Amino acid sequence: MNTSMKSGFAAALTGLAAAALLVAGCAMGSQSKMNDSSMQGTPMSNQSMGTNRFGGPVYEGKPALAVTVALVEAGGGPAHFSLVTALNHMLGKKTVNAEVAKLSKQYGSHRVHAWVEVMDFYVADTLKIVKAKGITLPPPAKLSGVELARTLVKVGTDKDGVFRAGLMFDHAVSHPIHMQLMNDADTKYGARWDANAHAMTNQAFYDVAQALGDKRVKISPYHQ
Repeated sequence: MNTSMKSGFAAALTGLAAAALLVAGCAMGSQSKMNDSSMQGTPMSNQSMGTNRFGGPVYEGKPALAVTVALVEAGGGPAHFSLVTALNHMLGKKTVNAEVAKLSKQYGSHRVHAWVEVMDFYVADTLKIVKAKGITLPPPAKLSGVELARTLVKVGTDKDGVFRAGLMFDHAVSHPIHMQLMNDADTKYGARWDANAHAMTNQAFYDVAQALGDKRVKISPYHQ
């Protein structure tokens, strides 16, 4: 995704395509300014071994790149990835519109906009990193619609049933690349933007799981 095409994850990504629609009035062509005081999420100062920066276990196995490619394809492909397109594909406009309204009331449109912008950056930066490392991407997994959304929720849910954004990102791109994405986002936007992206992704995917009928999935403590 890129910030110039506002129309535009998921995580799986799941729950907020309309987030971009809601904040369509926000300028996406340039980096938005955010007052740190408006961001409640604060990154952990130290990352203990085996624990992701914003909580939850680290996944150090091979990434499910075929699933990630399927997500990118659902959003319009690497050159035209759109958050709105991907989420509408997985969940449908009605579900997405209801979720964005909930998130905007819960967090405020300012934080929703920041979340969308950083998620756009994650996708664009991932493609840049993969190319630089000479990683050959596989064909997309044969997943679409709700099945793709369920898969994203599943890989991000830990053994205790808690959805963790960091765990999902580890599975999607590998833990080392996930770490690089966060560091790059910190450099471009600031640590609080990255923290907000993880907190809101935790809430969004929990909401998606509930909407899909998976009541066993629990909300991460890191969602404020």
